[in-house]
Amino acid sequence: MSEFRCGDCGARPLRWEGRCSRCGAWGSVQTEVAPPAGGVRGRGAAVARPLGEVATEPLPRRPSGYLELDRVLGGGLVPGSCVLVGGEPGIGKSTLLLAACARSGGPSLYASGEEAADQVALRARRLGLGGESVLLLETNDTAQVAEALLSIRPAVCVVDSVQTLQTVDCEGAPGAPAQVRAAAEVLVPAARASGAAVLLVGQVTKEGGLAGPRTLEHAVDTVLFFEGDRHMGLRALRAIKNRYGPTDEIGLFEMRDDGLHEVREASRFLVAEQRAVGPGSVVAAVVEGRRALCVEVQALLVGDNRTAPRRRAQGADPRRAELLVGVIESLFSAEVGRRDVFANVVGGLAVHDTGLDLALAAAVLGAQWGREVPADAVVLGEVGLRGEVRTVPQLTGRLKEARAMGFRRAYVPAGTPALEGITCVPVARLHEVFPDLVAAEEVA
Repeated sequence: MSEFRCGDCGARPLRWEGRCSRCGAWGSVQTEVAPPAGGVRGRGAAVARPLGEVATEPLPRRPSGYLELDRVLGGGLVPGSCVLVGGEPGIGKSTLLLAACARSGGPSLYASGEEAADQVALRARRLGLGGESVLLLETNDTAQVAEALLSIRPAVCVVDSVQTLQTVDCEGAPGAPAQVRAAAEVLVPAARASGAAVLLVGQVTKEGGLAGPRTLEHAVDTVLFFEGDRHMGLRALRAIKNRYGPTDEIGLFEMRDDGLHEVREASRFLVAEQRAVGPGSVVAAVVEGRRALCVEVQALLVGDNRTAPRRRAQGADPRRAELLVGVIESLFSAEVGRRDVFANVVGGLAVHDTGLDLALAAAVLGAQWGREVPADAVVLGEVGLRGEVRTVPQLTGRLKEARAMGFRRAYVPAGTPALEGITCVPVARLHEVFPDLVAAEEVA
């Protein structure tokens, strides 16, 4: 008896569907043969061992040539591993991985299925990369890439991109779910057998997710996502999945004319020395991954009596920003509810930390009241629905980064441990960031 299963989300419909009713993917429902009624015949009894008896050894690591990339990977490339790198077109995936090939310090293989060999060579020359240790393979045949891995046995192999590969024994055009799945089934074992660290370039959908079936993400060892505005210089590399390291790290790069450059002092890059100090501009101490950063948050309020006021946030969670505007409107200033509110995290970094709440809310409230946070102060903390300020993780790390940036004052949640060199001002409720104002109830 046949069964049906969606290769993207794993749903099992009762009959074949051209479009999966759960995830909406087209052509992802495949036919599977059900196991016999008597059960699946095994190859003998498996032997289970106590976990403590399993021998473990330190993982060998190979530097990628970028300290920021090594940070996200957990210390470097693991031989025999398979890494999927996704991101929007033009964000810099190919630029980063081509440079990693040239800088890895060993023989490397660059398999290009999207660009011609001369196009790749022109990019390498523009980036100033020496191509002596990089072998270029121009093909979109999965078998040829696997054969090259096993015969050349490079230290690093880049496949650009996995959506262009075609497996002869599999039906469908390149990029189809079945073809992407078949490519993973060939390349992952080839990486293990050759000992090469294989980096697969993945395309994204119009919704911003990685294209292809989710089984591709399950098959590889690590999934990285390259994000940022292609019209701005800053790029952020995040780990979504990592079997050999943490998933809470972030690597920062700056795109210049001669390629990607690592951003070591991220706070100095994100907070301009000549920033516009005034109402609506606040510096926040946030944590992205394991890295403490200082970022500038700006807010702009427009209009006085909008019938359908707009809420826009760039670099911050739009839903979180809308929630904070609702808190401000309800508890501190009803006029905000009739005005357009625009918020922006300067520099192009997308911040997911709730420690941005207090700075974002203070920027909006300061723009409304015409009040400014002192130029030598940073703001950090999460804001609750009653306007209370809550603590956030890694308070000491945030304060140390702010102190290193030259800030001498910090508005922090109550109970924050003191740190020498920076004055901590405890804040219990949102409006206390502006101490010269009367109580919030009287202002409202």
